[in-house]
Amino acid sequence: MIHHRDIAGESKLDLFIPALVELYRQGNFPFYRLVKFYFRNQINQAAEDSEKGLTIKPITRM
Repeated sequence: MIHHRDIAGESKLDLFIPALVELYRQGNFPFYRLVKFYFRNQINQAAEDSEKGLTIKPITRM
C-alpha cells in the first residue's frame, strides 16, 4: 500500500518502486497518462502544457 508520506518525499525506494510496479501490473497505475513526449523544438509547448496541467511530466527528445 502506498501512503501519502511516500508521495511527499519520505518514501523508501526499495518498497515504493516495487509497489508502483505492482500497481501498474494490476492495471491501477497508468503512468503513460502522466507523461507526454516532445521533440526538442517543442520545448516551449512542453512548458506551456505543463503550466496548463495538460501533462504532468513533459519529456523532451533530443
